[in-house]
Amino acid sequence: MVGLGNPGPDYQATRHNAGFWWIDAVARELKASLSAEKGTYGLVARVTAQGRTLWLLEPQTFMNLSGKAVAALARFYKISPEEILVAHDELDLPPGQARLKRGGGHAGHNGLRDIHAQLGSDDYWRLRLGIGHPGDKAEVANWVLKKPAPEQRQGIEDSIARALKALPHLLTGEMDKATALIHTSKAPRPKPPRPDNISKPGEKGSPPCGENSD
Repeated sequence: MVGLGNPGPDYQATRHNAGFWWIDAVARELKASLSAEKGTYGLVARVTAQGRTLWLLEPQTFMNLSGKAVAALARFYKISPEEILVAHDELDLPPGQARLKRGGGHAGHNGLRDIHAQLGSDDYWRLRLGIGHPGDKAEVANWVLKKPAPEQRQGIEDSIARALKALPHLLTGEMDKATALIHTSKAPRPKPPRPDNISKPGEKGSPPCGENSD
């Protein structure tokens, strides 16, 4: 399991580090400690869970070179792409939602782009953690490198907590069951706008906007 992010305290709480937050949560759940390991270009933990060996990895190469760490670990331990799960921030999902998928394009995500190139394959699993979109493509670079608002951070943390419930299935390769758990998690519904209760001139007792007068 790989979490994508940027190393260092300046980036620790930024949206682009949602993948690191996932790995940190998995490490806590499995009582594992990540540490630097020579030749892996990242922080690594080796865990025995469900009778299998699991590697946790947080690349320390900065996002654009994430594939360097992923490929180094995969080659050394002979891990095939379909045995790899990469957790990353996802612009196309709102905070509070997460999705699991295998294969597909990188959608402009530079961490995934480099993993594609270094593995020579897109046939790995992705845990897409919603961070929302700024609404303007030109603002994406600034958006991912900024801290989310408190309610957005809480939404991301909630999606990670719910995805952790699928961890036993992820560990045993029961991806259909994991997908069902992760995809049924929904982000909180936004609060509706406050209704306008002001009556128009000449109208008595006009109903609030959006309500029936019946």
